[in-house]
Amino acid sequence: MLQDFPQTLFGDKQRRFNKAWYNQYPYWLEYSIQKDAAYCLCCYLFKAENREGGGDAFTSVGFKNWKSKKSLDEHVGGLNSAHNVAVSKCQNLMKQEQSIQTVLEGQSKRSQNAYRLRLTATVDCIRFILRQGLAFRGNDESEGSSNRGNFLELLRFLADHNVMIEGVVLQNAPSNMKLVAPEIQKDIIAADAAETTNKIMEELGDELFSLLVDESHDVSGKEQMAVILRFVNKQGSIVERFLAVVHVKETTSLSLKAALEELFCNHKLSFSRLRGQGYDGASNMQGEFNGLKALILKENSSGYYVHCFAHQLQLVLVAVAEKHKRNATLFNTLATAQNTVAASCQRRDKLRDERATEVKKALVEGDISSRMGLHQEVSLARAGNTR
Repeated sequence: MLQDFPQTLFGDKQRRFNKAWYNQYPYWLEYSIQKDAAYCLCCYLFKAENREGGGDAFTSVGFKNWKSKKSLDEHVGGLNSAHNVAVSKCQNLMKQEQSIQTVLEGQSKRSQNAYRLRLTATVDCIRFILRQGLAFRGNDESEGSSNRGNFLELLRFLADHNVMIEGVVLQNAPSNMKLVAPEIQKDIIAADAAETTNKIMEELGDELFSLLVDESHDVSGKEQMAVILRFVNKQGSIVERFLAVVHVKETTSLSLKAALEELFCNHKLSFSRLRGQGYDGASNMQGEFNGLKALILKENSSGYYVHCFAHQLQLVLVAVAEKHKRNATLFNTLATAQNTVAASCQRRDKLRDERATEVKKALVEGDISSRMGLHQEVSLARAGNTR
């Protein structure tokens, strides 16, 4: 701070700025060395429209009358003077923790943390339901329902066991940001699927691969094509990764080929990297001239076709079973028994009791051994060509 201020002649005496005024007029008094004048910082920052208290002298022109400090007292004025109002505003400005911007930023951070916690809880519930293969929606998802479906009930369960989550989800969440709408669930599911697919593509990298394809219709009657990639990972192990289920309107070889081309294009794959194909024995798949196998071989002769061994084994077993009279009699008897037992709950219970009695007797006599996963109670399955 300047100690020796320049002097100015007033009448017959030299006068200058008095540094003691800093203590008498704290917060606002400022001295300009260049202009040799005093100013009011508060009035400069929050200049009022009226000019009371010598406003211009202390904001633009500068105070230079070192002969008397009366003008300083007049500038301060009364309790509600323009200067004191400006000082109050300046003090509020210096208290950052009480400023509107600070309050808004704090509120924004709290909202962001609450939203992040709410989104994390929603994603965790969706991942659990996807991993378990459960349905999301319930028949009645209203507030008064006793069972609102797997997703909402799981989110409620999570909130009941975590105070922080309870404070930001369901009824405690903003009405327009609950993150429980079916559309949001579908968006998160699609994001999970995309991330999983990206991980598969990262694992595959630029390596060669084989293609496994099978088609079947789902419960809604839509024809679906399952696509699986088989390749050697970086650790040298052979892995199979389920890539996608593609809906196809037709099961002709051309339609299947077009669906594969679109799928490969979406995931930046090329038929030139294909080194193997594995399908069942249907004509549209392994047809010598117009099957899917032949269409791919026209583009890449290295995509060798191998008939699916599981389907081969199935065909052999079915053919042998149908030709053998005793096997045919066995399957016919099983079908009759299944129809008879499945038609009555009492018959099912009686069959279970008889089976339980036989298992206990065999365990006591040592004919069978007891181990985890053995001798579980199962329902009677209908016989079919695939079993």
